[in-house]
Amino acid sequence: MSVENPESTPTRLADLRVHYDQGHLEVSDLPADPLAAFTGWLEDAVAAGLAEPNAMVLATADQTGQPSSRTVLLKNADERGFVFYTNLQSRKSREIWENPHASVVFPWFAMHRQICVVGEVAPISRTEAQEYFNSRPRESKLGAWASEQSTVIADRSILDNRFDELSRRYPDSIEMPDFWGGWLIVANTVEFWQGRPSRLHDRLRFHRTINGGKLNDPTAWAIERLSP
Repeated sequence: MSVENPESTPTRLADLRVHYDQGHLEVSDLPADPLAAFTGWLEDAVAAGLAEPNAMVLATADQTGQPSSRTVLLKNADERGFVFYTNLQSRKSREIWENPHASVVFPWFAMHRQICVVGEVAPISRTEAQEYFNSRPRESKLGAWASEQSTVIADRSILDNRFDELSRRYPDSIEMPDFWGGWLIVANTVEFWQGRPSRLHDRLRFHRTINGGKLNDPTAWAIERLSP
């Protein structure tokens, strides 16, 4: 007969609560365009020492509407939108080819902030992808070749053996794989969320008013407050 150890009692999820009291958000707190607003909050996250502040949860869906999500790293944000890089034969890429829409969330929990982006997705040019690939560390370049991303493998040794073989094959320069590249999320909405007490959070959302308007063009966007 065993005696229950109180210290091993599972945490009740219903009892987990955070008091959001680190700030507030007014329209006057944000620049007039979503790119400047995003850049400002990203710089705040970097200054606060958050781990991987450019990490974002990417949600995609296949042609049937079945969703999937995963964390990827933002590698550029400019007047066009938000750029990340990946294997173009991965699950996320296959779903984007089928259904070129996505959303991303930047979950800056420690600051009681998040940014949500929703938009259409398009491949970036091979020239731009090549420029970024050239800037990657050697190990990351080899990893792009070694992993047939999202495919089933028998065990870890398959990856390790591929990596070792590729290290010998490419002792110097490493070319960019044909199956690797980048995606651009062209935002239709960019929402800024600031936690507030009583769960009455502040939510301000930029929405596009001009098709083709740039992310840094204030005349192409309107801002609205959403109920939490």
